Amino acid sequence: MKHLDLPGGGRMPVLGFGTWQLRGPDCARAVTLAIAAGYRHIDTAEMYGNEAEVGDAIAAAGVGRADLFVTTKIWPDHFHAKEARRAAEASLGKLKLDHVDLLLMHWPSDSVPLAETLGEMSRLLEEGKTRAIGVSNFDADRLAQAIQASPAPIACNQVKFHVGAPQDALLAFCRPKGIAVTAYSPLGKGGLGKDPTLEAIGKKYGKSAVQVALRWLIEQDGVSAVPKASSERNLRANLDIFDFSLDADDRARIGRL
Repeated sequence: MKHLDLPGGGRMPVLGFGTWQLRGPDCARAVTLAIAAGYRHIDTAEMYGNEAEVGDAIAAAGVGRADLFVTTKIWPDHFHAKEARRAAEASLGKLKLDHVDLLLMHWPSDSVPLAETLGEMSRLLEEGKTRAIGVSNFDADRLAQAIQASPAPIACNQVKFHVGAPQDALLAFCRPKGIAVTAYSPLGKGGLGKDPTLEAIGKKYGKSAVQVALRWLIEQDGVSAVPKASSERNLRANLDIFDFSLDADDRARIGRL
């Protein structure tokens, strides 16, 4: 597994397991299968309503805490300082962890100053309750504001990102600063699995269109991805992308999609 070095320290696996829309026993089962398959990066959020199940799966996995990278996110309703702290500590309680590896603002907000939220998140970082902080769904302008407002380095911006929704401008902004970009919904709404261009490229390598789409993401400098899968077959297939590389012609064809 490749890793990204985050500003301020910490190493994030380039491929993680996303848990959006996974609930209850199905979520616990999927995370258990993912960790057993080899995922070491687990992505959740307070809004997902599944942190307790993610925590149960982590606790039962038998994998050392130092070997796992866990991300969660604070919902905008809780961006005032005291509420952000309560939300982060509640997430830790549900996850049954004394810290997460990455704590994100889930969306931008115009109702609470960035400095208030990121200031409190920076204090949580100082206290060891998270190893890094960042944002989600921020464009380059908002991210520049966050960098100015935050006492601690912004380590990551998690955004919707796939071959049909590139993030060239954001990557150009983030790379010189060492800020990781994590792709959520890296397979779009599922249609990429039947894309003829991706299928044709996949045949060269004995891979599926989905595996090509994921490989395209994680080959980009500073990019990680957190695909969701509910079946063992799919989550294992998503992980099986580290034994081939796309050539320049492949990348050019994908770039034209």
